[in-house]
Amino acid sequence: MTDAVVRPGAAPWIATQTRQLLSQQGHAWLLHGPSGLGQYRLALELVRAWLCETPDENGACGQCPSCHAIDVRTHADLCVLMPETTMLELGWPLSEKAQADIDDKKRKASREIRVDAMRDAIEFSQRTSARGRGKAVLVYPAEQMNAITANALLKTLEEPPGDVRFVLATESSHQLLPTIRSRCLGHAMIWPDFPVAQQWLQEQGLGADEAQRLLRVAGGRPDDVLVLQASGRKADDWLRFPSAMAAGETGFVRDWPVTELVDALQKLCHDSLAAQQGAPTRFFELKPPRPGFNPSLAALSHWSVALKHSRRTMEHPFNGGLMQEALVEQARTALNSSL
Repeated sequence: MTDAVVRPGAAPWIATQTRQLLSQQGHAWLLHGPSGLGQYRLALELVRAWLCETPDENGACGQCPSCHAIDVRTHADLCVLMPETTMLELGWPLSEKAQADIDDKKRKASREIRVDAMRDAIEFSQRTSARGRGKAVLVYPAEQMNAITANALLKTLEEPPGDVRFVLATESSHQLLPTIRSRCLGHAMIWPDFPVAQQWLQEQGLGADEAQRLLRVAGGRPDDVLVLQASGRKADDWLRFPSAMAAGETGFVRDWPVTELVDALQKLCHDSLAAQQGAPTRFFELKPPRPGFNPSLAALSHWSVALKHSRRTMEHPFNGGLMQEALVEQARTALNSSL
């Protein structure tokens, strides 16, 4: 098979999966896997190819008016369903009413996919294609549909009108209704090989050492590396993170969002449990039990449960500083416990 012809900077594992999915028939795809593997980018490559005026087996041409319309977020035959916060982050325009409500401070941008947006998408699917290449609906992240929104999609997903195709992308497929999953062709995202991912990250402007270290911290997920880089964290910050948490240094994470801190602590807890049992670590360069690191299995297990509870509530409007202090103290206590 020849190499995919893709736009500059496109990840090779996304190009491979694009070719694979375009060679198959189906009106609804569910792209699933952990965060950082490129679900959104693969979904966008699929709809580009579906709507492109001159596609080939590798995907969209990237040059035609249809591809340009997607680039500038104005394609008449593409409906994007996302939480409003995600749409704003990724540069997709909101509906006029939604934008007016947010501008007038009648409400905040939604973190869920609203049922009103889903109803608009269903109405969109019933219209005639404007460019004659069919229509596409992209839903991301699909787990952000609440039960009402998901149920509104079910009938259309099962019996799509005309020439509309759907692609749902998710990082938490278990949160989707079983009836949604059963109506889609499932595709598990490919984990790229570490050297391939590292090389691609270097092409995105990261140094070799930084790419290698951040890729480890991200658990081998390249898109998560880009998120880490965008946060302003350096590779050295992650090297120091375990010792800073063991020392209870709240100041070390003072400018970290709570969501980012909880995620990092869960990785540290995972690796601490592995190291405590003499197993290889995944995210940090921890060693097996040694002087200064020999926490009890019970303490680490209790810490893991506490972090899971924190993750469920970390989006709530708590006092960020107080929550940081509590989380760091939990880490210090667990990491300094003894057998």
